[in-house]
Amino acid sequence: MINNQKMIGIKFSPDKLIQNLIRGLPNPKWSDQYNMAYIPNSKRNLGVIFSTFKGNAWINYNRFLSNKPVNSNNETVDVEWFRKRKPIPEYRACPEEYLLKLELKRYANNTVRTYVSFFEMFINHYREKELNTINESDIRAFLQTLIRRDVSNSYLNQAINAIKFYYEVVLGMPNRFYEIERPRKEYKLPKVISKEEILSLIEHTNNMKHRCVIELLYGSGLRRSELLNLKIEDVDSKRMLVMVEGAKGNKDRYTLLSKNALEDLRLYFKEWKPQQYLFEGQKGEKYSGESILKLVQRAAKKAGISKTVTPHMLRHSFATHLLESGVDLRQIQVLLGHGSSKTTEIYTHVATNTFKSIKNPLD
Repeated sequence: MINNQKMIGIKFSPDKLIQNLIRGLPNPKWSDQYNMAYIPNSKRNLGVIFSTFKGNAWINYNRFLSNKPVNSNNETVDVEWFRKRKPIPEYRACPEEYLLKLELKRYANNTVRTYVSFFEMFINHYREKELNTINESDIRAFLQTLIRRDVSNSYLNQAINAIKFYYEVVLGMPNRFYEIERPRKEYKLPKVISKEEILSLIEHTNNMKHRCVIELLYGSGLRRSELLNLKIEDVDSKRMLVMVEGAKGNKDRYTLLSKNALEDLRLYFKEWKPQQYLFEGQKGEKYSGESILKLVQRAAKKAGISKTVTPHMLRHSFATHLLESGVDLRQIQVLLGHGSSKTTEIYTHVATNTFKSIKNPLD
């Protein structure tokens, strides 16, 4: 934005050919503030840039494809709920353009709820101000109030993402608040339980359905959302694999299927007869995440496990136990669906074989 008008910024490493090509663009100017060349932002000028630099330079067009969906899976984006809410007196609701952009970009429903919740918290903090008058100082002041509440770094980052989404994606102002400081990422080790505790957990389930849920969470290393989205045909008994579609980052992958889990799944299928999803609620709809959490915690309590056990802890335990049994870290990364090996490397900090070869100085 220069003089309240959208411009196309052109940033490049020193290069005489590119400099000469820029001179041939429509009315090019130089910005000392942004340290880059720029021309007016129009559809025609975007076309001129493409034809001018074609074959000579790689152009990053990402910021000009703002309506491109971030998800291509079939999940229905639910923003109607926010539109149809009963108005609350003196409460500023999320702007329609914000909801529309979330809808167009097909953000996951959990992300939609998070973004709307945090953005409404922000705009109601400045209820008397017009949105276009809120500046970086105001945003810092709002974030400071959250810090005083002693919220987690993750909570703070979600608030920043929701605010940046409005200014950078909805209003189309790239890096509008690039100077907003983010908290340092917390470095926490994954919490795991032993193989013996896993077996005890399975034995203390209420029924075959709950037993299969825990066996797949642990034996296939699934996230809770991945388990809920599993369909009957995703279980490949011939290849002993589980197909995970549209997982985190909209990626598909295969993971392991336990022989014990397969035997129990066959018994479960005969008894419960699911129609579409592998695990369904009473009315045939997708099983709920809250139900998964409750059944895991109920089984842990019955098994006498003192730790607070969560579905994700079973996934952490799957990865850690594989590493302890000598499975290569790269293979574990593939099974978990991690985009980066650095994410998987965290399990080396909790795997017991990391420490077994070290002799304790006290001994």
